[in-house]
Amino acid sequence: MSYRNIMKIESLTLHHISMPLVAPFETSFGRETERECAIVEIKSEGLTGWGECVASYNPGYSYETTGTAMHILKDFIAPLILGKDIKDALDFQNRVEGIRGHHLAKAGVEMALWDLLGKREGKSLRQLFGGIRDKVEVGVSVGIQDSPEKLIETVAGFVKDGYARVKLKIKPGKDVSFAGAVRSAFPDIRLQVDANSAYSMNDADSLKPLDDLNLLLIEQPLFEDDIWDHHKFQAKFNTPVCLDESIVSPRHARYAIEMKACKIINIKAGRLGGLSQGIMVHDLCRENNMPVWCGGMLETGIGRASNLALASLPNFILPGDVSASDRYYKRDITNERFVLNSDSTIDVPTGHGLGVTVDEDALKSYTRERVGM
Repeated sequence: MSYRNIMKIESLTLHHISMPLVAPFETSFGRETERECAIVEIKSEGLTGWGECVASYNPGYSYETTGTAMHILKDFIAPLILGKDIKDALDFQNRVEGIRGHHLAKAGVEMALWDLLGKREGKSLRQLFGGIRDKVEVGVSVGIQDSPEKLIETVAGFVKDGYARVKLKIKPGKDVSFAGAVRSAFPDIRLQVDANSAYSMNDADSLKPLDDLNLLLIEQPLFEDDIWDHHKFQAKFNTPVCLDESIVSPRHARYAIEMKACKIINIKAGRLGGLSQGIMVHDLCRENNMPVWCGGMLETGIGRASNLALASLPNFILPGDVSASDRYYKRDITNERFVLNSDSTIDVPTGHGLGVTVDEDALKSYTRERVGM
């Protein structure tokens, strides 16, 4: 991750945006109709790098929110890089290591730095990362619905759109029977469930029928900071457990591997603190024969481009949650829109850096607060 030129960081601008979703999206920790996030804009010697901090208004998935991220970005991260010469992503990580946590905020800036690096080098992120795919197999994440019938109807729409893998959000009372209904309606579809930490070990027996549904995986059934109980949960199930919220660093990925807490890891660069950290987790899992896949956080086209480049790496062998742009937004903030191919894949951007350009008018229309430094 070393490059021949340093980057003089001349300015950093934060755009706190709110974008209406095409349809409400419900998980075990809440229901969203608008997507909030912070867009990071960095200028360096005639180039502009864009990043996306995926923290939302709700501290359900993470303790970070858009508001706390704006504070950390403005008051703590920006002073460490403004006017400084930054070598690369690892140089940035070394500069911000004194800020405990706040991975989503750090990742937003690191993404913008990668975009700058790619533009300076005349390479795409896929090339910088060493990706091997020009298109990535993807699936769709389906929020919690009011009834099994409504869930089947929703899934049918996505199957008709061409998605070959479906992830169902679940929570107590809307789990086994809902997933079972979808499996009965779609016996051959690649299906998985995501609990977002909605259960405890006391619920393991009641979830055991999920083992009979031929699922790809059960994602993050237990507490968001737990690894050890997931080891005990995995021992009860034939279906692979996948960890998401629990893996906040390469070190935690190593813990999970050594404890046999899961058989699959979901990599989200935001949760880990940056794309560089996501690459490290990918490499660690590859060395230990543990497959990974790329999770999603309802990203704009900026974050979606980043996810596709990351998912082009060789050990991303399961479909990611990197759906087409129109899954979430009628109007995105990038001029490029990502579309689903007939084989349930999306093309990896080939342009320099992220490979997308920002629709300045759309960005301005969604912006609630703009902070320039």
